[in-house]
Amino acid sequence: MAKENGTWIMRGMDESDPRCLHTAEELMDYVDQVGFLPLFQNKIPGFSVEERTVPAFWWSDNEEHDPWSWRIRIAQSGRIAYGKFFDKKAGFISLKWLPDFANVRRDGYDFDARWDDGLATRRAKRIMDLFLSGEELFSYEIKQRAGFHKEGEKNFEGVMAELQMQTYLVVHDFRRRLNRQGLPYGWHVARYAPPESIWGYDLVARAYDDAPEVSRERILRQLQAAFPAGEARDFKRLLR
Repeated sequence: MAKENGTWIMRGMDESDPRCLHTAEELMDYVDQVGFLPLFQNKIPGFSVEERTVPAFWWSDNEEHDPWSWRIRIAQSGRIAYGKFFDKKAGFISLKWLPDFANVRRDGYDFDARWDDGLATRRAKRIMDLFLSGEELFSYEIKQRAGFHKEGEKNFEGVMAELQMQTYLVVHDFRRRLNRQGLPYGWHVARYAPPESIWGYDLVARAYDDAPEVSRERILRQLQAAFPAGEARDFKRLLR
């Protein structure tokens, strides 16, 4: 997605193109095939959901054809991890590749160990402590309970994005809020959970026995194989 002359332009493909993705299920199959995929266009050619879908279908309120709606179904499915994984922007990671991403992004640290070694902020700790009971929480619940408000903690969105980049949190659901009559209203709101509470510690930590650099090289090789038009510097930037 790019801005031209003050207008946002989606970069996609024709519906008849055999490479075009038409359903959430096709997208999940494609993510399983390539391993991981940002939602929107970036510097790596072809490396996004945007570039493999029909531009006119985005935000069309047609849940079957709208890629923006697909992310809800995919997050709820538990088949693919969804969150802000790519330069603090949204995207998908297959469960096959999630352990390597966790190994690279966490640098071998579970969150408690990161905190004990002085590598996590107090604000991040306040958020992660909310998940000790295994509860899943909506973004507005996290913000309130962790003390992010006008007179309290700041930069809620930034801290949440960083925790997703480090794979300590993922989006597991989207739901609309309910009014006093119990009726849904407004936009869908993300609900978060640690990946360990969804898929288990053994899966998430599967690559911990390898050095983070080994996982990094595996991811880079997969990127280069799946998207050969990309530049090495852009691949490496993606894994920062």
